[in-house]
Amino acid sequence: MDNLGKVDREFFEEYIYPHLGAERDDVTLSPQHGVDFGVFEVGGKAVATATDPIFIMPSLGFERAAWFAFHIIMSDVAVSGLTPTHLAVDFNLPPEITDEEFETIWKTFDREAKELGVSVVTGHTARYTGCNYPMVGGANAMAVGDPDDIVRPNGANPGDRVLLTKGPAVEATGLLSIQFEELMHGELPEETVEDAKDRFYDMSPVEDALVSAAAGNVTAMHDATEGGVHGALVEMARASGVHFDVSRESIPILPGVLEACKFFDINPWESISEGTLLLSVAPEDVDGVLAALDEADILAAEIGQVREGDGVEIDGERISHPEVDPFWGAFEEFMERSQ
Repeated sequence: MDNLGKVDREFFEEYIYPHLGAERDDVTLSPQHGVDFGVFEVGGKAVATATDPIFIMPSLGFERAAWFAFHIIMSDVAVSGLTPTHLAVDFNLPPEITDEEFETIWKTFDREAKELGVSVVTGHTARYTGCNYPMVGGANAMAVGDPDDIVRPNGANPGDRVLLTKGPAVEATGLLSIQFEELMHGELPEETVEDAKDRFYDMSPVEDALVSAAAGNVTAMHDATEGGVHGALVEMARASGVHFDVSRESIPILPGVLEACKFFDINPWESISEGTLLLSVAPEDVDGVLAALDEADILAAEIGQVREGDGVEIDGERISHPEVDPFWGAFEEFMERSQ
C-alpha cells in the first residue's frame, strides 16, 4: 500500500476479490479490477451502480471543484450506457469548511443533477476532525433501465473497432495547469497555458458515453482514469478477453496536452484522463457513433481493431498497465515547488 492512488490488480485479487459478501442471483455484474460499475436486477429492471470518492480541491474554486467532483461520481455509471438516475452522497467534511463554501458545493451538485435528471435519494453530511481535502467523502451513483440496454464492460468482440474520445491526459492537464498556472507562465507560451487550462471542462465522459450508446451498437465502454489511455486499453482488453491492435497516430490529442505533460514531466499516455472514453463498436456502426460525437462537439476517432488473443499492441509494440499513475507524484512535487 505504499503507492498513492487506486490499488493495483494484484492487491485487488489478493485482498478484495475473494471477499464479496453473500452470493445473490440478482447480481449480474460483480466487482472486477478495472471495471467501472456493477449491476443488479430488481423487478425486471437493471440497476447499474458505481461508487467513487468525493474529490474537492478548494484551490480550483468551490464551484469548479464541485462540478468536477459531481462528474467523477457520474462517469463510472454512465459508461453502462444507461442514463444516471439516482445519487446517494456522503460528505465527511474538514472542520474548516464554511457553511457558504459547502452551499456552493451542494448547489453545484443540485444544478448538475437536475441537468442529468438525477435525484438525490439519501445521504450523510458532517464535519469531522481528521478529514482533509481533497477526499471529503464518497458517493454512489445509480442508473435504472432495461437490462438489454446495458453496455457491459467486458463486451468487446473480435471484429469490433476501437474508438477513443478526447485523447490522453485530459484530467492531468486540466488539474495541474489550473493548480500550478503561475509556475507555467514564463516557461510556456500564454496560448499554450490557456489551452491546457481549457481542458478542465473536458474532464467528464458522461456526455460522451450517453451520446455513443444512443448512436449505435457500442459493445463496451471504459473511462480512462488512473493509468490513462494505456491503462484503459489494457483494462478493457483484459476484461473482454481480447486483443487490441491500436495505431498511435490515430489517437486524438487536444491542444495544450503534450506541452503541459512535458512541463510537468509526466507521460501523457499513462496519466489520469477522466473525460476520455474508450469504446468498442460494431464495425457497421462506427460512422454513426463518430457522427453523433461530432454533432455533440466531442473530439473522437477510430484508433484500432479488436482481435482474437489478449493484451494490447500500439504500432506493433505490446504495452503493459502502468500500475502507478505519474499524476500523483507530479502533484506532490509541484505542490512543494509552489509553497
